[in-house]
Amino acid sequence: MIGNSIIKLTGVDIFQQSHPVLTHVNLHIDKGDFVWLIGQTGSGKSSLLKIIYCDLPIKSGEGHVCGYELKDIASKDIPFLRRKLGIVFQDFQLLTDRTVEANLEFVMRATGWKDKKLIAERTLDVLEKVGLRSKLKKMPHELSGGEQQRVVIARALLNDPEIILADEPTGNLDPETSEEIVLLLKQIQLAGTAVLIATHDYHIIRTFPSRIIKCESGRVIEDVQIA
Repeated sequence: MIGNSIIKLTGVDIFQQSHPVLTHVNLHIDKGDFVWLIGQTGSGKSSLLKIIYCDLPIKSGEGHVCGYELKDIASKDIPFLRRKLGIVFQDFQLLTDRTVEANLEFVMRATGWKDKKLIAERTLDVLEKVGLRSKLKKMPHELSGGEQQRVVIARALLNDPEIILADEPTGNLDPETSEEIVLLLKQIQLAGTAVLIATHDYHIIRTFPSRIIKCESGRVIEDVQIA
């Protein structure tokens, strides 16, 4: 890792297939940062996140994430990089046929956890962090949208990530629940985990003012202000 940087992109061009999305991207996010990522639909926010978690390759420039060099990363190392990232999507992506507990266990076993006792302890630990310890045996359909998103955040915390990447995490939630979810992410950041949230919701940004990065006209602008 470079100094305190968790993410450092320098002169990166981002393509979807052969179509350029963002050019000459410079971006740095440090340990413990809380950062908003804004921009219109199609401006490249999701593509920028995909570069960070290696769903898109870097073709030019330099990229370092959690100690890995993105340009030269071997495909066998990508799962290890992703364990250092907690990823939260808008549409939950929970396994609908399994309990909250089984959803979390599935992810842990997939990322190398084997000890039943440690899995059970970690499950309770992350559910405690998101205020859902009592929902251990519930199925996703028995939970509200806000509760499902809390499970997703718990899932993202399982491997003690250095940063949480949240792509429109409040997009399917009402304003009050959205504030509760961002407040939870803020608490996680204050405990030492960096958080990067892509959002369209300017109200929530004004409610929780912090550093803002903007995708606009094919560029990434760091440290912008909004009215």
